[in-house]
Parts: sequence; C-alpha cells; structure tokens
Amino acid sequence: MDSNANLTQVDIAIVGGAMVGASAALGLAEQAKRIGKPLRIAVIEAHQSGQQASGFDARAIAVAHGSIFALKQLGIWPHLAKLGTAITDIHVSDRGHFGMTEINAERFHLDALGQVVELTRAGQQLEALLQQSDINYFCPATLASIDSTAAQHRLTLDDGRQIDCQLLVAADGLTSKVRQLQQQPLEVNEFGQSAIIANVTCSKPHQHMAWERFTENGPLALLPMADSDGQPRLSLVWAMATPLLQQHLELSDADFLQALQQAFGNRAGEFVKVGQRHSYPLALSQMPRPAYHRTLYIGNAAQTLHPIAGQGFNLGLRDVMALIDVVSHALTQNGDVGSAKVIHDYLASRTDDRRETIASIELLVRGFSNQHWPLVAGRNLGLRMLSWFPPLKTPVAQRAMGWQGRQQSISWTRS
Repeated sequence: MDSNANLTQVDIAIVGGAMVGASAALGLAEQAKRIGKPLRIAVIEAHQSGQQASGFDARAIAVAHGSIFALKQLGIWPHLAKLGTAITDIHVSDRGHFGMTEINAERFHLDALGQVVELTRAGQQLEALLQQSDINYFCPATLASIDSTAAQHRLTLDDGRQIDCQLLVAADGLTSKVRQLQQQPLEVNEFGQSAIIANVTCSKPHQHMAWERFTENGPLALLPMADSDGQPRLSLVWAMATPLLQQHLELSDADFLQALQQAFGNRAGEFVKVGQRHSYPLALSQMPRPAYHRTLYIGNAAQTLHPIAGQGFNLGLRDVMALIDVVSHALTQNGDVGSAKVIHDYLASRTDDRRETIASIELLVRGFSNQHWPLVAGRNLGLRMLSWFPPLKTPVAQRAMGWQGRQQSISWTRS
C-alpha cells in the first residue's frame, strides 16, 4: 500500500452512485465473486440518499421488463421488487386524432411489461447495499481533480482524499464532472421543450395501466404508482414548449388539474389532486465517443434522452451490462480492466444499441410534435395498424420492454 494514509487503491472507481452507478458497482462486485476473481471498487457520490439534490429525488422511473431481468442477474432486483408497481398495459393515443393502440403484457405471456419505482426509495435501498458491501463508498464526496498516467488515474476528492484506479467509470449524469475535467465533447440537440413532473391522484383505480398521449403541445405520460392514502396515484411527465410550461407552473392546483384533464381526457378518471410540480428542460445529448483514456461513460453521463418513451434508465442499464461483460472478460484473462482493449470492446458493444435507441427517440419526438398533416395522418395510421395487425406490435413491445442490444447475449447472465 502507498504510504499516504489518505490514498485508496482500487481497480475500478465509479463517479456517481445513483441508479446507474450503484447498479454498476454492485453488479461488478457480484460478477467478480461469481468468477472467483478479486476486484476492488470505489464509488464516489456527492449526495446521500434522500437529499433533494441527489439522483434519488421525488421522481419515478419505469424499469422495463428487460431491465428487471438484468437487475435480477445482478442480485439487485430482489431488494427493489417490493418498491415496484406493475405496468400490465400501455395505452398510446394522439389527441384529437383517430390513432391509438395498446400493448398488453398478457399477449406476451408476461405478468408485467415493467415496474414503476420511486427513485427516493430505490436510492435508500441501493445506498444500504453499497454500505453493507466491500465496496469503498465515498459519500458525500465530490471529485476535484484527475491526474492520469499511462497505467492509472489518481482521483482527488474535495476533502483531500485520493483514489488510484486502473479504470474510471463516469456515471455522474448530464453535467458530468469527469467529462468536464477530461474536456470531452457533448453534442446537444434542443427540442424547445421542457417537462413538468408531478404526482397526481385520480378518482378511479389505474388498473396498472400506463398512458402515453401525444398532444399538439407535446407528449404527456402517466405511470401507475402505489396508492396514497387510499387514492390511486400516477406519476406525470408533461412535455410542452418552454414558454407554455412556465404558464402551467404558475397555475393554481385546481386550474392545473383542469388543464391536465382537458389535455388527457377521462380515461384515467378525474384528476383530483396534484403534488409539488417540478420542471426541467428537455434535450437529447450524447457523447460522440463515450470513452477516453482508461475511462468509460455510462448512463446520463454518456447520453440523455427525451422522456417520451421512458427509456433513459433502461438504456443506461444496458451500458452497465456491457461494462460488466467486458470487465468480466478481462478478469478471466487476468488482464488490465482499464486497457485499451476493454475500452474498445465496450465501445463496439454499445454502438448499435445507442445509435438505434437515440435515433428512434428523436424520430418519435419530432414526428409526434409536428402538426403537418401528412405526418399527422401517417403516425395515426401507424398507431391504428398496430391495433389492426397485432403481430406488428412485437418489435415495438420488445423495444418498450428494453430487450435490445447485448443485454440478450451476455453469456454470464444466463449461467
């Protein structure tokens, strides 16, 4: 060991301990045990679970069926399962037009298409798992600098502690400090939209239905959540032009619920209560090459998606699975987990899935936010075709359930 008492030496350091970063750390540790190889891991997280500024805020996310499969293989889902609310059906419609369709779990012989999980509660579970593990967990701690050599990185934290690692994993979100320090580029495509997020209660049970409704102002999504004080609860994400969003934020609760009712309709019943409203700007951002010298970027540090299809975390988890795959291979070969081969293999494994997912989300946003009549007619005919010819739903459902990319072919997850 280094004589510096403030120095920790590990193989992999992960900056960011929210959903993606924590899953990566716990999954890597689990896989190392399975193959009988030592692996020293450190996680650096700026915020303790439950703090407002942390990755585990009041929002909820949809964890797709494919992601649940992956989390089970990592040994994580059993700790989160009790927090989930099942999505058994997804209803998609275009406001004011004839296009609509449904995707049903029963058709695919599944209990659910996915689960809705509240991030605050999930964060508490993952933080407890990190604290109980052999992983070096630095929290609260902030990355201050990175000094790199050919063989390693030395990370210095805001309190002076230092960490040496062979591989650095950036899981620290859109405003990644790792990316800033390494001066890596980020491409951003603005949609001219922002999103309102809030929890709402409604007058009738949601029956585990999720709704995606496209309106002239932007898409609106409602996810089923656990009841609150006996009232059915839904997680709302409502995207619209930024100036219009500000007007909606300033409405009284009663007027906001009325506006929501008018935009959504009555399929979920009457909206009777809305919680605190938050907002954030929407854009599609991506790193052209989510890697650097002995560094891999995953999750929102590598790319952020429009929430229109709820695929952000699911794409990030596929990053995690690919990371574990290439590190596992290096460990079995007694190789360097931060080598150029590991970096190259990771990038090769993620290129197609990232490109296809990002392109499909952008197409969805552009196509359904446009009121040009040929596009309106085309998208509505497409939705109707899905209803008229059910076999056409299969690839759509597979994408909604997160079954893409290498997640289906990682050999060790099926052992």
